[in-house]
Amino acid sequence: MVKWDMDYVIGLTLRIGVVISVILILIGVVLLVIEGKGLGFYDVQIMSVRSYVNTTVIPPLTALSGLTQADGLSFIVLGLMVLIATPVLRVALGIASFAMEKDWLYVVITVVVFINLMLAIFVLPALLHL
Repeated sequence: MVKWDMDYVIGLTLRIGVVISVILILIGVVLLVIEGKGLGFYDVQIMSVRSYVNTTVIPPLTALSGLTQADGLSFIVLGLMVLIATPVLRVALGIASFAMEKDWLYVVITVVVFINLMLAIFVLPALLHL
């Protein structure tokens, strides 16, 4: 049976997630500067200090649909989603790591942390927009 070095896997996952996120955001910024707009918003609206353009006005599916049209703002939003998902994946891998070590107390604690993250990311925003 293959023995996994979970510390290495977790570290590698964090590094890959951050690198992918940075690459997506940089591509998005370049496309946004070249096109001058993204997802129907002009660059002046997006880059303003008092900009109302944020993730609450851009549903994730709308952002993802813009990727096929090389929309800069879509790439930026996807980069942010990857950046948010990276530590969540780290917690999920932590559950696996503690389970492999048969440290059940920390499995339970990490599952509680994971559930809290899921509630904060998916449930609370939906409740706030009712």
